[in-house]
Amino acid sequence: MTTAVYLASASPRRKELLSQLGIEFEQFSVDADETPLANELPHALVERLARLKAQTGVALGYTDRPVLGSDTVVVIDNESLGKPRDKNDFITTLKRLSGNTHQVLTAVAFATQTDVLSCVVSTDVTFKTLSDEEINAYWESGEPQDKAGGYGIQGLGGRFVTHIAGSYFAVVGLPLYETEQLLQAFLRR
Repeated sequence: MTTAVYLASASPRRKELLSQLGIEFEQFSVDADETPLANELPHALVERLARLKAQTGVALGYTDRPVLGSDTVVVIDNESLGKPRDKNDFITTLKRLSGNTHQVLTAVAFATQTDVLSCVVSTDVTFKTLSDEEINAYWESGEPQDKAGGYGIQGLGGRFVTHIAGSYFAVVGLPLYETEQLLQAFLRR
């Protein structure tokens, strides 16, 4: 695929994943208000944020090629779990995930000045039962502080996962198959 895009994300994980598709791209970050709207369901939230990031990139003047925006949320009991605010928030989150199955929703959006197209990928992730010692040691590793749901499946947090149903790459931050398919559909419009 020779199409060039812009990646509206500062995430090194998204940069690495997009590189795997062989798509030429330039990366930049956008500042988007990620506050959920009143009564906004997780699926709607993640898709709105991906679209907002892509459209913000267009508004910043990145207009000569499609802009890719993406967002990921971890969901348990239909509640979005963001990045941990502090250690106590992290502990509460990991105890909720411990021994349970949760969903990771990753939305992908492509935008230009005249069009936007998006999709949401849902993946079920099951955690083993975690001890307090495991939770504390993981926090002390420094890895979970900037991760949705307080863990990174591609890092130390991967050892907590007993089962995954869906896209591993979506859990990391950018579903490869769906991103490529969405871009092809976007370019055909």
